[in-house]
Parts: sequence; C-alpha cells; structure tokens
Amino acid sequence: MEIFMWWLDLGKNPKEWLREHLRADELPLFVMQGIAEAGGPHPDDPTAVLTDDDWNFIEAQSEFAD
Repeated sequence: MEIFMWWLDLGKNPKEWLREHLRADELPLFVMQGIAEAGGPHPDDPTAVLTDDDWNFIEAQSEFAD
C-alpha cells in the first residue's frame, strides 16, 4: 500500500521518529506497530518496511506537527 494512504493515520510519535531518523536501517517496534495499525506494511523483516519512495515521501513532509 502506498504511504500516502496510511501516513495521515500514523500516530505522532512514529512520525516524529521517522523524520528524525530518515533512512534508518532498522525501525523500532513501536514504529513498525504504528505503521501496521495505520494500514501500512507489516513484514517480518524490520529493514523492509519502508521503500526508498516511502523515505522520499517522509523527507518531503514539511508539516512536523500532525
């Protein structure tokens, strides 16, 4: 599923973590759970949750207080 379809439903804490740790190799459990609960991907591999396009989307977000 494309990130723009679940990004708005993602909680504030996971969004802040993603913005502060752009292109992190691994995501903490609370971020992966938040993504899954918002309707995003939930693979078994924590390094495969977000694609390069997803990271580009996160980096392009200008509104930090959702």
